[in-house]
Amino acid sequence: MTYPNSPNFNKQTSRFQHPKGDLHNKSFADLFKFFSAYFTRESDEKESAGFPVVLSSRSNLANFNENVMWVGHSTLLLNHSGLTIITDPQFSGRASPFPFMGPRRVTSSPLKVADLPQIDVVVISHNHYDHLDEASIREIAKTQLSVEFLVPLGLKSLLEEWGAKNVTELDWWQQVQRKGVTIQPTPVQHWSKRTFFDRNKTLWSGWMFQWSDFAFYFAGDAGYSSDFKETVKKLGEPDLAAIPIGAYEPRDFMKSAHINPEEAVKVFSDLGAKYAIGIHWGTFKLTLEPMKEPPERLKKALKAAGVDGKIFRTLKHGEMWPEVLPNSQCITSTKVKCCKYY
Repeated sequence: MTYPNSPNFNKQTSRFQHPKGDLHNKSFADLFKFFSAYFTRESDEKESAGFPVVLSSRSNLANFNENVMWVGHSTLLLNHSGLTIITDPQFSGRASPFPFMGPRRVTSSPLKVADLPQIDVVVISHNHYDHLDEASIREIAKTQLSVEFLVPLGLKSLLEEWGAKNVTELDWWQQVQRKGVTIQPTPVQHWSKRTFFDRNKTLWSGWMFQWSDFAFYFAGDAGYSSDFKETVKKLGEPDLAAIPIGAYEPRDFMKSAHINPEEAVKVFSDLGAKYAIGIHWGTFKLTLEPMKEPPERLKKALKAAGVDGKIFRTLKHGEMWPEVLPNSQCITSTKVKCCKYY
């Protein structure tokens, strides 16, 4: 498949590329060094114990309005002004093409696909297994009959193979309108691959959602770059941002693809967001840093930067944060109890 009209598609290589090039194209020696360290790593207590989970069910999600929940990893559930979205849905036990090997889930999911409220839009950032999960997509497509999947260029045919009926693929900066909300993918420094032969054959992206009174930015996966400032220059500052904070060590190997907590604070500043949720940590053991380290380093980085830790938070798996939504009753009510959904 070729995309001659996309400025992000290299016709000579038949692959997508970031303007800075493929910075994460590692040599065999680099890969051998990383995987040798990964498979011989010291035990991590959180790989066995996991992290606290706030369980939800279909009954208490039936009225999921004016709210945002971190389901885990890069999966967020958000509703505002009648539109409900879910990002990078991953409900499986492993982030892998194989059910018997690959990074396993160390923190259980707070809910099942069957527990989800009616979803209007699913957005996918890219095709890596921890972000694009076949079993989750198949079940959502089967149970959410009116849902639409929004994906970067190149992913439509794969989702259709998995049973998705309504799939729209977009290039960076292309816009669609859904229920009065402007939605568009944005550039980030990353890459794509699901097999040995399809590197960068599909695009990757962040996503911006813009209501008349609220904007939400989902970074997906990204190395630190000027893309965040460019996004704000073109689209304005978001009210809420979902920013990855984990899977960053060893630094020389991961820097081009994954920001670390200190860089996450820089991204927060670049975006000018009012609030942020730290994502991409605590669910799968993907890299070499201790699993409990990302939120600890984030707290220190926020303090060092003079940023209030109450506006850039990490949540428990399944925890909700309705206060960041403009129509939330938590904003208008003096009773904090109204904010407790669990």
